[in-house]
Amino acid sequence: MKIAAETNITITEIKEMILKAGINNRTTNAMNILGISENLWYLIQSNINDRVYQIQRMLADELNVYSG
Repeated sequence: MKIAAETNITITEIKEMILKAGINNRTTNAMNILGISENLWYLIQSNINDRVYQIQRMLADELNVYSG
């Protein structure tokens, strides 16, 4: 979660810098950055979900060992 929060802060800073870069390119830049932001968010979320699943499987295996 800490990585996700840090990534979101960095992305927000990037968005602000690019939006300040030029009036004519604001719309294009904003759309590009928002797309990158969404892609990174989905990547982070999928990685977290994979980790949670792995931990759940490990805990289930441990419980099976002790329940027997």
